[in-house]
Amino acid sequence: MKLVKYILGLAGAAVIFSSCTKQLEDINKNPNESETVQPDYLLTNGIKANVDTYWGTDASMETSLLYVQYWAKIQYTDPDRYVPAATSIQAVWNNFYAQGVSDFTKLIQLGDTLHNPNYKAVGIIMRSWIFQVLTDLYGDVPYKQTSQIEQYLTPEYDTQRDIYLGLLAELKTAVGLISTSDNPIAGDILYNGSMQRWKKFANSLRLRIALRISDKEFAAAKAVFDEIGADDNNLIIDNSDNAQLIYQASPNQNPVAKNRETRNDYRISKSVVDKLNALNDPRLTIYGALPRDTNKIVGVTNGLRTDSAARLGLNKTSDVGAVFTATAAPAVLFNAAELWFIRAEAAQVGLLSGDAATLYTKAVTTSLKQYNVSDLNVTAYLAQPSVLYNPANYKQSIGDQKWLALFGEGLEGFAEWRRLDYPKLTPAYTGALGAGKMPLRLTYPSSEQALNGVNYKKAVANQGADQLTTRLWFDKE
Repeated sequence: MKLVKYILGLAGAAVIFSSCTKQLEDINKNPNESETVQPDYLLTNGIKANVDTYWGTDASMETSLLYVQYWAKIQYTDPDRYVPAATSIQAVWNNFYAQGVSDFTKLIQLGDTLHNPNYKAVGIIMRSWIFQVLTDLYGDVPYKQTSQIEQYLTPEYDTQRDIYLGLLAELKTAVGLISTSDNPIAGDILYNGSMQRWKKFANSLRLRIALRISDKEFAAAKAVFDEIGADDNNLIIDNSDNAQLIYQASPNQNPVAKNRETRNDYRISKSVVDKLNALNDPRLTIYGALPRDTNKIVGVTNGLRTDSAARLGLNKTSDVGAVFTATAAPAVLFNAAELWFIRAEAAQVGLLSGDAATLYTKAVTTSLKQYNVSDLNVTAYLAQPSVLYNPANYKQSIGDQKWLALFGEGLEGFAEWRRLDYPKLTPAYTGALGAGKMPLRLTYPSSEQALNGVNYKKAVANQGADQLTTRLWFDKE
């Protein structure tokens, strides 16, 4: 793949080496190895590598899961105090660009070369998902020019608005390319070659993005909902269609499980435990595990200093539940409950016809059924006044329950918490950002300042200071 992975990981560093590219390619060619990259290999590797990043240490465990207070740290607590490691910020950027944008751009090109539009469609869908995650996290990021990285070695940053609108267009194109009757694909470890399920994922992503921009671009959002918002046949409306990667035994285990093999740094956040207890929520014993030394779920306050956290005791506080930490636990990219919450909010604000309360109830029910909660317990839970839908404060009703439904999906939960401003979370106990302040994004990696400085400065001038507390376009009041 030439120097694409290196270029995308280190942006403008390639300028230094561009004159040597041809010589390096000639030196590194293996005469016994095929020059043609196989699409099934690219697809398998691309899905696995990027879902690992999404669900892994740097993008989730050390950042977003802490910021949105799903998890807390009980050892080495600086990240929970809003002091992220520079290596984490760099790794998220490098991995998503080098293992994501690069591989799926190549898959898109191979789809054309091999005259298989389904490979092209899947490449567009996965690349769009990655860009959605990147702009959710950082704001303005390189987007359009990254598909021609050999021409644009120091790619310009696109505005978050333009990225979201571009992704809506790309995903619509991908859906139009999909054929469910011919052009089979191989290497699909997400949906096992089911193009109908890929279509559902793509359309569901379109609705996610449309809702995210609706406060700023209502007309554009409504056009998407008018087209596909009520299309039950082509959306993720049932847990059987959840976009999730099912992991296997080592070395293909869930990245959370892999982390647990050598570390014991994380606990369920007290914020989640308190909310679940207040609602008599049956997900409490699913989201949290019983400690060795007590018979109740005990969460940890976010943002404790290391010495204070250590005094709580590893055996007296609750780890995250096995459904998230087991070797074969799935990494979820999009669940059906999210789709129903999207519909509920869309109905409330006039993007979609329907009864918001009914759709909200369906969303909560779908989340509970994702974890096999019994019908009896679902009915009892929904009957509680504290769970009933409140149209006068729909953001709280949807925000609180969507936050619970997205537990484990740190990146998506972090984005929706910022957009809805619910639940009302208390900043980290000894947070490093100042009184009352919480992270609202990730800062750009230092490599961008050093190697893509001109475009980095333009992005900062457009978006605001390169700080954790800078509000992004979709989140600005």
